[in-house]
Amino acid sequence: MLTIDNPVYVRPAARQQILDTLLANKIPADYGLRVGVRGGGCGASWLLGLDLPGPSDEVYNVEGVQVIIDRKHLLYVLGAEIGYESGGYTVDKPPSVP
Repeated sequence: MLTIDNPVYVRPAARQQILDTLLANKIPADYGLRVGVRGGGCGASWLLGLDLPGPSDEVYNVEGVQVIIDRKHLLYVLGAEIGYESGGYTVDKPPSVP
């Protein structure tokens, strides 16, 4: 279930891959998965990466993964599903509900 406490959903394969990456690379526990959007000429693209939270960020514990979202991006990423396939991470955003 999606709530403001869990603004995004992390699928099990993505969760495991994130936790394995953090452990294998000995990344400090302060780091988390940054989820956001990046503006572009014809639209926006997804921003995913491991990062430290900053002063304008909200930090959530989603399925055991620390998720970092800049407050300015929250509305755009709300409801996104983070997945993982053999080619890398995926992000799916359900259609907007009127």
